[in-house]
Amino acid sequence: MSLGDEHEASGGYGGTGQTRTRLPDTGADPYGTPRRTRSSRSLVTVVGVVVLLIAAIAFANRGGGDSEASGSGSDKASSAPTAPSGEGPVVSKAAGIPTGYAHDEQGAQSAATNYGIALGSADMYNTEKRHAIVNTVYAPDVAAAQLPAFDQVYSRASFLEKIGLDKDGAAPSGQTFVSRVIPVGTKVTSFSGSTATVALWYTSLFGLSGDGSKNPVTESWYTTTYQLKWVDGDWKVTDFTQEDGPVPVGRDQRASTAEDMTKAVEEYGGFTYAR
Repeated sequence: MSLGDEHEASGGYGGTGQTRTRLPDTGADPYGTPRRTRSSRSLVTVVGVVVLLIAAIAFANRGGGDSEASGSGSDKASSAPTAPSGEGPVVSKAAGIPTGYAHDEQGAQSAATNYGIALGSADMYNTEKRHAIVNTVYAPDVAAAQLPAFDQVYSRASFLEKIGLDKDGAAPSGQTFVSRVIPVGTKVTSFSGSTATVALWYTSLFGLSGDGSKNPVTESWYTTTYQLKWVDGDWKVTDFTQEDGPVPVGRDQRASTAEDMTKAVEEYGGFTYAR
Protein backbone atom coordinates (compact mmCIF):
# COMPACT_ATOMS: atom_id res chain seq x y z
CA MET A 1 0.00 0.00 0.00
CA SER A 2 1.66 3.54 0.42
CA LEU A 3 4.77 11.81 -2.94
CA GLY A 4 4.23 16.75 -6.38
CA ASP A 5 4.97 19.32 -4.72
CA GLU A 6 6.14 16.93 -2.10
CA HIS A 7 4.18 14.27 -0.42
CA GLU A 8 0.75 15.41 -0.83
CA ALA A 9 0.29 13.81 2.42
CA SER A 10 -3.09 13.10 1.05
CA GLY A 11 -3.32 9.60 2.17
CA GLY A 12 -2.45 6.58 0.27
CA TYR A 13 0.77 5.69 -1.32
CA GLY A 14 1.68 8.07 -4.04
CA GLY A 15 -1.90 9.22 -4.28
CA THR A 16 -3.24 12.12 -6.22
CA GLY A 17 -6.46 12.71 -4.32
CA GLN A 18 -8.00 16.12 -4.50
CA THR A 19 -10.80 15.96 -1.98
CA ARG A 20 -10.83 17.47 1.49
CA THR A 21 -13.42 17.16 4.23
CA ARG A 22 -15.34 20.46 4.52
CA LEU A 23 -14.75 22.38 7.69
CA PRO A 24 -16.73 25.43 8.79
CA ASP A 25 -15.00 28.75 8.52
CA THR A 26 -14.29 29.37 12.17
CA GLY A 27 -11.72 31.25 14.17
CA ALA A 28 -11.10 28.16 16.28
CA ASP A 29 -8.71 26.55 13.82
CA PRO A 30 -7.53 23.30 15.40
CA TYR A 31 -3.89 24.28 15.45
CA GLY A 32 -4.18 28.02 14.95
CA THR A 33 -2.60 27.83 11.52
CA PRO A 34 -3.83 27.69 7.91
CA ARG A 35 -4.68 24.28 6.57
CA ARG A 36 -2.37 22.77 4.00
CA THR A 37 -3.01 23.39 0.37
CA ARG A 38 -3.30 20.74 -2.27
CA SER A 39 0.16 21.64 -3.65
CA SER A 40 1.76 19.53 -0.96
CA ARG A 41 0.30 16.45 -2.59
CA SER A 42 2.34 16.44 -5.77
CA LEU A 43 5.64 14.85 -4.64
CA VAL A 44 3.89 11.67 -3.56
CA THR A 45 2.36 11.25 -7.00
CA VAL A 46 5.58 11.79 -8.92
CA VAL A 47 7.55 9.37 -6.76
CA GLY A 48 4.76 6.82 -6.77
CA VAL A 49 4.74 6.76 -10.57
CA VAL A 50 8.53 6.59 -10.93
CA VAL A 51 9.34 4.25 -8.10
CA LEU A 52 6.40 1.80 -7.84
CA LEU A 53 5.40 0.23 -4.57
CA ILE A 54 5.84 3.43 -2.54
CA ALA A 55 3.68 3.71 0.54
CA ALA A 56 2.51 7.28 0.93
CA ILE A 57 -0.23 8.42 3.28
CA ALA A 58 -3.27 10.58 3.70
CA PHE A 59 -4.44 13.72 5.42
CA ALA A 60 -7.35 13.58 7.80
CA ASN A 61 -9.18 15.53 10.44
CA ARG A 62 -11.43 14.60 13.29
CA GLY A 63 -14.53 16.72 13.90
CA GLY A 64 -15.81 17.76 17.28
CA GLY A 65 -13.93 18.09 20.54
CA ASP A 66 -14.24 16.46 23.93
CA SER A 67 -14.73 18.86 26.79
CA GLU A 68 -12.74 16.48 28.98
CA ALA A 69 -9.72 16.42 26.69
CA SER A 70 -7.55 18.01 29.35
CA GLY A 71 -7.49 14.92 31.56
CA SER A 72 -4.26 14.06 33.32
CA GLY A 73 -1.77 11.53 32.00
CA SER A 74 -2.85 9.06 34.70
CA ASP A 75 -6.34 8.98 33.16
CA LYS A 76 -5.03 8.26 29.66
CA ALA A 77 -6.11 4.95 28.20
CA SER A 78 -3.39 2.89 26.56
CA SER A 79 -3.49 2.57 22.78
CA ALA A 80 -3.64 -1.01 21.54
CA PRO A 81 -5.02 -3.04 18.65
CA THR A 82 -8.45 -4.61 19.08
CA ALA A 83 -8.75 -8.39 18.90
CA PRO A 84 -9.71 -9.72 15.46
CA SER A 85 -12.95 -11.48 14.67
CA GLY A 86 -14.16 -13.38 11.66
CA GLU A 87 -13.38 -16.58 9.84
CA GLY A 88 -10.05 -17.97 10.98
CA PRO A 89 -8.52 -14.76 12.45
CA VAL A 90 -4.74 -14.64 12.33
CA VAL A 91 -2.82 -15.64 15.44
CA SER A 92 0.77 -14.76 14.51
CA LYS A 93 2.69 -11.54 13.90
CA ALA A 94 5.94 -10.42 12.28
CA ALA A 95 7.33 -6.95 13.00
CA GLY A 96 4.06 -6.29 14.84
CA ILE A 97 2.04 -7.00 11.68
CA PRO A 98 -0.56 -9.82 11.63
CA THR A 99 0.60 -12.71 9.43
CA GLY A 100 -0.40 -16.30 8.73
CA TYR A 101 -3.57 -15.77 6.70
CA ALA A 102 -5.98 -18.35 5.43
CA HIS A 103 -5.30 -19.62 1.91
CA ASP A 104 -8.60 -18.36 0.55
CA GLU A 105 -10.35 -15.16 -0.52
CA GLN A 106 -11.09 -14.05 3.03
CA GLY A 107 -7.47 -14.53 3.99
CA ALA A 108 -6.36 -12.43 1.03
CA GLN A 109 -8.73 -9.63 2.05
CA SER A 110 -7.46 -9.67 5.62
CA ALA A 111 -3.85 -9.62 4.42
CA ALA A 112 -4.42 -6.68 2.08
CA THR A 113 -6.16 -4.73 4.83
CA ASN A 114 -3.58 -5.27 7.57
CA TYR A 115 -0.69 -4.74 5.15
CA GLY A 116 -2.28 -1.51 3.94
CA ILE A 117 -2.49 -0.26 7.52
CA ALA A 118 1.19 -1.00 8.10
CA LEU A 119 2.29 0.65 4.87
CA GLY A 120 0.26 3.75 5.72
CA SER A 121 1.61 4.08 9.26
CA ALA A 122 4.01 6.61 10.76
CA ASP A 123 6.48 3.74 11.25
CA MET A 124 7.29 3.96 7.54
CA TYR A 125 9.24 7.14 8.36
CA ASN A 126 11.64 5.29 10.67
CA THR A 127 14.36 3.41 8.79
CA GLU A 128 14.50 0.31 10.99
CA LYS A 129 10.72 -0.02 11.24
CA ARG A 130 10.27 0.67 7.53
CA HIS A 131 12.62 -2.17 6.62
CA ALA A 132 10.74 -4.53 8.94
CA ILE A 133 7.38 -3.56 7.39
CA VAL A 134 8.51 -3.89 3.79
CA ASN A 135 10.22 -7.23 4.44
CA THR A 136 7.07 -8.52 6.14
CA VAL A 137 4.34 -7.48 3.71
CA TYR A 138 6.10 -7.81 0.34
CA ALA A 139 7.20 -10.97 -1.42
CA PRO A 140 10.93 -11.46 -0.69
CA ASP A 141 12.14 -10.71 -4.22
CA VAL A 142 10.00 -7.57 -4.44
CA ALA A 143 11.11 -6.33 -1.01
CA ALA A 144 14.78 -6.76 -1.86
CA ALA A 145 14.38 -4.90 -5.13
CA GLN A 146 12.31 -2.04 -3.72
CA LEU A 147 13.89 -1.29 -0.33
CA PRO A 148 16.46 1.15 -1.78
CA ALA A 149 13.64 3.06 -3.49
CA PHE A 150 11.63 3.21 -0.27
CA ASP A 151 14.66 4.49 1.62
CA GLN A 152 15.32 7.14 -1.00
CA VAL A 153 11.78 8.45 -0.77
CA TYR A 154 11.27 8.35 2.98
CA SER A 155 14.66 9.84 3.83
CA ARG A 156 14.53 12.66 1.29
CA ALA A 157 15.25 15.85 3.23
CA SER A 158 13.06 18.10 1.08
CA PHE A 159 10.13 15.70 1.43
CA LEU A 160 10.46 15.37 5.20
CA GLU A 161 10.78 19.13 5.59
CA LYS A 162 7.67 19.66 3.49
CA ILE A 163 5.55 17.53 5.83
CA GLY A 164 7.11 19.02 8.96
CA LEU A 165 9.48 16.25 10.05
CA ASP A 166 13.23 16.39 10.74
CA LYS A 167 15.85 14.43 8.80
CA ASP A 168 15.22 11.36 10.97
CA GLY A 169 11.47 11.44 10.35
CA ALA A 170 10.64 12.77 13.82
CA ALA A 171 8.00 15.39 14.63
CA PRO A 172 8.94 18.74 16.22
CA SER A 173 8.95 18.90 20.00
CA GLY A 174 5.42 19.18 21.38
CA GLN A 175 3.78 17.80 18.22
CA THR A 176 2.61 14.33 17.21
CA PHE A 177 3.01 12.93 13.71
CA VAL A 178 -0.19 11.23 12.53
CA SER A 179 -0.25 8.83 9.61
CA ARG A 180 -3.01 6.26 9.83
CA VAL A 181 -5.12 4.23 7.40
CA ILE A 182 -8.69 3.40 8.46
CA PRO A 183 -10.19 0.68 6.24
CA VAL A 184 -13.84 0.86 5.20
CA GLY A 185 -14.11 -2.31 3.15
CA THR A 186 -12.49 -4.72 0.73
CA LYS A 187 -13.45 -6.76 -2.31
CA VAL A 188 -11.73 -9.51 -4.25
CA THR A 189 -11.56 -8.72 -7.96
CA SER A 190 -9.72 -11.91 -8.96
CA PHE A 191 -8.56 -15.10 -7.26
CA SER A 192 -6.72 -18.12 -8.58
CA GLY A 193 -5.46 -19.85 -5.45
CA SER A 194 -1.85 -18.78 -5.78
CA THR A 195 -2.62 -15.15 -6.64
CA ALA A 196 -5.28 -12.66 -5.64
CA THR A 197 -6.26 -9.09 -6.42
CA VAL A 198 -7.90 -7.22 -3.55
CA ALA A 199 -9.24 -3.65 -3.56
CA LEU A 200 -9.08 -1.81 -0.21
CA TRP A 201 -11.27 1.27 0.30
CA TYR A 202 -10.14 3.48 3.16
CA THR A 203 -9.89 6.93 4.65
CA SER A 204 -6.50 8.20 5.67
CA LEU A 205 -5.29 10.60 8.37
CA PHE A 206 -2.11 12.56 7.88
CA GLY A 207 -0.48 15.59 9.47
CA LEU A 208 0.95 16.99 12.68
CA SER A 209 -1.18 17.50 15.77
CA GLY A 210 -0.05 19.91 18.45
CA ASP A 211 0.21 23.63 19.09
CA GLY A 212 1.90 25.53 16.29
CA SER A 213 1.50 22.81 13.67
CA LYS A 214 1.61 24.13 10.12
CA ASN A 215 0.28 20.82 8.80
CA PRO A 216 -2.82 20.00 10.87
CA VAL A 217 -4.26 16.52 10.54
CA THR A 218 -6.63 16.21 7.59
CA GLU A 219 -8.33 13.37 5.72
CA SER A 220 -8.43 11.83 2.26
CA TRP A 221 -10.21 8.86 0.68
CA TYR A 222 -8.67 6.24 -1.59
CA THR A 223 -8.99 2.76 -3.01
CA THR A 224 -5.75 0.83 -3.29
CA THR A 225 -5.78 -2.43 -5.24
CA TYR A 226 -3.16 -4.95 -4.14
CA GLN A 227 -1.70 -7.78 -6.17
CA LEU A 228 -1.02 -10.65 -3.77
CA LYS A 229 0.88 -13.90 -4.17
CA TRP A 230 0.87 -17.00 -1.98
CA VAL A 231 4.49 -17.32 -0.85
CA ASP A 232 5.82 -19.81 1.73
CA GLY A 233 2.42 -20.30 3.33
CA ASP A 234 1.19 -16.72 3.44
CA TRP A 235 -0.11 -13.87 1.26
CA LYS A 236 2.46 -11.28 0.21
CA VAL A 237 2.20 -8.05 -1.82
CA THR A 238 3.80 -7.94 -5.26
CA ASP A 239 2.32 -4.72 -6.65
CA PHE A 240 -0.48 -2.18 -6.22
CA THR A 241 -2.40 0.61 -7.91
CA GLN A 242 -4.28 3.49 -6.29
CA GLU A 243 -7.15 5.79 -7.22
CA ASP A 244 -9.12 8.53 -5.49
CA GLY A 245 -12.31 7.79 -3.56
CA PRO A 246 -15.08 6.92 -3.38
CA VAL A 247 -15.33 10.16 -1.37
CA PRO A 248 -18.40 10.85 0.83
CA VAL A 249 -19.97 14.27 1.16
CA GLY A 250 -18.38 15.99 4.15
CA ARG A 251 -20.43 17.31 7.05
CA ASP A 252 -19.89 20.72 8.57
CA GLN A 253 -18.36 19.84 11.92
CA ARG A 254 -16.20 21.91 14.20
CA ALA A 255 -12.56 20.85 13.90
CA SER A 256 -11.03 19.52 17.10
CA THR A 257 -8.36 21.39 19.01
CA ALA A 258 -4.73 20.32 18.87
CA GLU A 259 -5.06 18.91 22.39
CA ASP A 260 -8.13 16.84 21.50
CA MET A 261 -6.53 15.48 18.35
CA THR A 262 -3.31 14.50 20.07
CA LYS A 263 -5.21 12.87 22.93
CA ALA A 264 -7.33 10.83 20.50
CA VAL A 265 -4.33 9.64 18.50
CA GLU A 266 -2.54 8.55 21.66
CA GLU A 267 -5.50 6.80 23.25
CA TYR A 268 -7.33 5.11 20.37
CA GLY A 269 -5.62 2.01 19.06
CA GLY A 270 -6.15 0.31 15.73
CA PHE A 271 -7.69 -3.00 14.68
CA THR A 272 -6.42 -6.30 13.41
CA TYR A 273 -8.72 -7.12 10.51
CA ALA A 274 -9.95 -10.61 9.68
CA ARG A 275 -13.01 -12.00 7.96
